[in-house]
Amino acid sequence: MSDPSTARTDHIRSGPDAHRRRRRLRPRRWAAVLTVARAVLIAAGLVTAYYLLPLGERGTAGASALLVCGLVAVLLVFLWEVRVIVRSPHPRLKAVEALAATLVLFLVLFAGAYYLLGRSAPGSFSEPLTRTDALYFTLTTFSTIGYGDITARTQTGRVLTMLQMTGGLLLVGVAARVLASAVEAGLRRQRREPSAQPRSGTDAGTPDREAGP
Repeated sequence: MSDPSTARTDHIRSGPDAHRRRRRLRPRRWAAVLTVARAVLIAAGLVTAYYLLPLGERGTAGASALLVCGLVAVLLVFLWEVRVIVRSPHPRLKAVEALAATLVLFLVLFAGAYYLLGRSAPGSFSEPLTRTDALYFTLTTFSTIGYGDITARTQTGRVLTMLQMTGGLLLVGVAARVLASAVEAGLRRQRREPSAQPRSGTDAGTPDREAGP
């Protein structure tokens, strides 16, 4: 049998500790909920913009310009997100949000390029592409499923598809590694900050003690 006094002491110790632990977990839970909500809103906003933007008959040059500008935008957004992750109080959650935003922007960008190419150069794909068809083809290519119901037939379409394949590999491999490194840097910064504050307080208080009688 356990000692009643020991059990009472354990209960007293575990009670406040458990309460403090729950209080510490609440901000993390809210941060996780907000991260998921922001990721969903970003994805929904990008897909909505893809369907609402006036992507008219811009020609092959227009599709190329859209692709180049979009890739530069993806790179800039990714670099900005890496910087935010390092400074965020929740780097892991911020990395999830950054990866979701970058991935959706990448997919929507190529879907728009496929749609413009299909409209400006009929016959580039095995069938005329609507916006949904272009997004579907982008997702199947990115996931490497490749059902084969929609295929690129012209050289331009195949080059564009190969660019997406290469970009997808870089996004999965290099970008994920960079985000993981940013998370580690953010966690190291958080560990340094609490330890730096007591030292600064001690250093500040040392002259006062020396100045005493």
